[in-house]
Amino acid sequence: MDTYQQLISTLALVMGVGWASGINLYAAVAVLGIAGASGNIELPAGLETLQDPLVIGIACLMYVVEFFADKTPGVDTAWDTLHTFIRIPAGALLAAGAVGDVTPAFEIGAGLVGGSMAMGSHLTKASTRLLINTSPEPFSNWGASISEDLLVFGGLWAMLNQPGLFLGLMLVFIVLVIWLLPKLWRVVCAVFRRIGGWLGIVKKQPADAADGRDALLAGAAVEPVATQAATSAEPAPKPGIGSPFKDR
Repeated sequence: MDTYQQLISTLALVMGVGWASGINLYAAVAVLGIAGASGNIELPAGLETLQDPLVIGIACLMYVVEFFADKTPGVDTAWDTLHTFIRIPAGALLAAGAVGDVTPAFEIGAGLVGGSMAMGSHLTKASTRLLINTSPEPFSNWGASISEDLLVFGGLWAMLNQPGLFLGLMLVFIVLVIWLLPKLWRVVCAVFRRIGGWLGIVKKQPADAADGRDALLAGAAVEPVATQAATSAEPAPKPGIGSPFKDR
């Protein structure tokens, strides 16, 4: 039973640090570091470095910076874009360290799981925030950012105290990401195409040209039918009127 619980706790830690890193890396590092340094949890050997006061201090400082950057429309999208190259690799490294002193194969597998979780949560957050930023008012942006912070802290608490429940929630998250990300991607591409049209990067086809092309295609499709109908409806020549077989 102890081995089973240890396995559940380790798997929850692997998936949890990856998931949290994709949303707010610095909050995840700060929470784990403070919890380990205060003795509330025993971190695996690969994560003991997070207990260092220097690491905790830098993580808290960067969390404060991200707290304000993440609540400024436009700045949050630039911040998310930059952190694409930080959150995902960091999530993989933290997940690899979460399995403790095991074989390299387990560490690589844990890193892949953690990196995938970080990528899923990061892409979901970044694309959602990009769509929210299309609204001119900042209140929806603030609400989304505060909700994300609360979600990370609540998720980390569940990961450390209720690992079985946390794993169930992660399975729901994975299903939602598989269903939601393609839809978000299509919407984001449409937003970029519209922005490109405004900036003149993407050339828009004039509406008159499109209508003329459609009319031409429609006419080309109808013309053979109309010609065939006219030919079949043409009366046969009457004998004696314009016919080569006149009565002699």
